[in-house]
Amino acid sequence: MSTARHHSPLRLAALGAAGLLLAGCSGSTDPGSTSASSVAADEASARTVAAPQARLALTYDGGVLVLDADTLEVVGDHERDGFLRVNPAGDGRHALVTTEEGFQVLDAGVWTADGESWAGDSTLTDDVFEADTAGHVVVHGDRTVLFADGTGDITSFATDDLLTADGLPETQEWTSEAAHHGVAIEMEDGTLLSTLGDEEGRTGVRVLDADGTELARSEECPGVHGEGTVAGEVAVFGCEDGVLVYDGQFTKLPAPDAYGRTGNVFTTEDSPVALGDYNSDPDAEGYELTAFTLTDTSTDRYQVVQLPDGVAYTFRDLARGPQDEAVVLGTDGGVHLFDEDSGELLASYPVVDAWEGPAEWQDPHPAIKVHDGIAYVTDPARDAVHALDLATGEVLATGQLDVTPNEIAVVAG
Repeated sequence: MSTARHHSPLRLAALGAAGLLLAGCSGSTDPGSTSASSVAADEASARTVAAPQARLALTYDGGVLVLDADTLEVVGDHERDGFLRVNPAGDGRHALVTTEEGFQVLDAGVWTADGESWAGDSTLTDDVFEADTAGHVVVHGDRTVLFADGTGDITSFATDDLLTADGLPETQEWTSEAAHHGVAIEMEDGTLLSTLGDEEGRTGVRVLDADGTELARSEECPGVHGEGTVAGEVAVFGCEDGVLVYDGQFTKLPAPDAYGRTGNVFTTEDSPVALGDYNSDPDAEGYELTAFTLTDTSTDRYQVVQLPDGVAYTFRDLARGPQDEAVVLGTDGGVHLFDEDSGELLASYPVVDAWEGPAEWQDPHPAIKVHDGIAYVTDPARDAVHALDLATGEVLATGQLDVTPNEIAVVAG
């Protein structure tokens, strides 16, 4: 069953000329956090800029850094205890930091509205979408969906309401049949795709309408994990024996191996092809993988592509390029681009030193995110982050840090 919860959103008028006076950019006496509803930027803390200014959010042991995506200079440092994860909220301004309390709102201090863009101070706000064991964040269409693994509760909100709400925006809630490490996607027609599972394991996906009534389900996806939506609003979920596709009905595409796990899926709005990681050895130790999958949902073609000899990657090391390429950050230190249709290797660019997979998945190790043709690569061994032009292979900038970077997200501006 789904329910709506109201937080009295305050619609801010005239983001254009009044943009310099809007929320999200003033400092606080507490460097760690402040309330989003009390953060009203003045003219000194936000400036108009010629184009959207992307920023990076980087977690480290003890907080979150905010970097200018062009210069890679640190423009904000927000202390926060505990293991932190970070995901873009989807509105071009905010990120969601996963903490013990839930999903905490980070204002990156950049935004675009009505054709104008602004840049100012970043703020780790006091606004938190409370969740028991906060897990996946999924942005699709104009909705952002949060999953609480400890309860199976699902929270959805209109993505752009974060730009205008006084505090947290109005949300819609769904309840899973049982608590599990899950994920959900809200489609443009208001239906919700959410995983099935319990403390014993995960089995598949079900479809709910806006009122929480079940419309369909498939339990042909053991160990379901990872999700994405490709062109035509077709959803793809990773399974331990292939992938599960939903385009109004479920289709299972089996792996060529008896055990062929895809646990993370990377998609774009323009391509029917989903990129996934791949593991064919259930007894493998560590987190290094040597193959990936390409699923063409327009033809139901599912292929496994092997990396060059001696090259591996982890779940943090896949992305999509500006031409929908499959992008892999390898343990050889290179960024490798593959054609999404044939799986052919197109280019390889050296970026960092060779590295090994982590002992534990939470440990810092190189990660990659791509935005506007630029690959942002973390370099924990050197406490750095690099910006790589995927068209030329040129390293455009390197940011030296005073901390060891872990997870990374891009806030588009």
